[in-house]
Amino acid sequence: MNNADRAVIEAFGQEWSKFDYSHGDLAELRTIFELYFGIFPWEMLPPDAVGFDLGCGSGRWAYFVAPRVGKLYCIDASPTALEVARGKLARYDNCEFHCAPVHAIPLPDNSADFAYSLGVLHHVPDTQRGIDACVRKLKPGAPFLLYLYYAFDNRPWWFRAIWRVSDGVRRVISHFPFPFKSRLCDGIALLVYWPLARIAKLTARLGLPVDHLPLAAYRERTLYVIRSDALDRFGTRLEQRFTRIQIAEMMHNSGLRGIRFSDSPCWCAVGYKR
Repeated sequence: MNNADRAVIEAFGQEWSKFDYSHGDLAELRTIFELYFGIFPWEMLPPDAVGFDLGCGSGRWAYFVAPRVGKLYCIDASPTALEVARGKLARYDNCEFHCAPVHAIPLPDNSADFAYSLGVLHHVPDTQRGIDACVRKLKPGAPFLLYLYYAFDNRPWWFRAIWRVSDGVRRVISHFPFPFKSRLCDGIALLVYWPLARIAKLTARLGLPVDHLPLAAYRERTLYVIRSDALDRFGTRLEQRFTRIQIAEMMHNSGLRGIRFSDSPCWCAVGYKR
């Protein structure tokens, strides 16, 4: 059964063409990568491990994974995004690229030593079926690293109220043609993300808590990453959010065990196929 939204796929192809991370700050990108992969069990992977990146996008995470494994399948539903990823990963000869949606992952069941999907499966119509499809490809005991947008279940009521307003803005902007949408999102990055992130940075330097400040997670980010994430956030028509409990339930229902969460970013989790 189809589990993809063509408009979303097209939008991400356009996004990764604009933000291909070919000229970004590599140290910054590595720092973000380590936040996601901080709970990933590298030590349990077999020599020359074979795995896949579901929704590889620009290849920015595969860039750090490829040199640590034997074979990495980079899978994305957007042919445009895959071309960007090919350029980003040209230095590695152990990456293989496949244009396919999550419901048609072109790998045998029970064949992968690991997999990850970061910031992707909340953009498909049925997230549970997306997780199920990934887990089917894993060998028993293999780890799966998953990042989904969180539902602000650890945030105060006013934080969730601000998000509801921003989500209304997203629902409008995401339907605009890409050139207009892209410029609007750049404006949001410059006029909203950047100032609030700098306020959070100053607050942290004063020794004050910043955990509940809007966009505090961007206080050490460059404008390039902020612009990319603003487009990612406001330029996508289909977005779903989940509580920590819901994510754990979906992972458990897909056949994962030993589920463990990292609080940064919220919610990133790893589980192991039964």
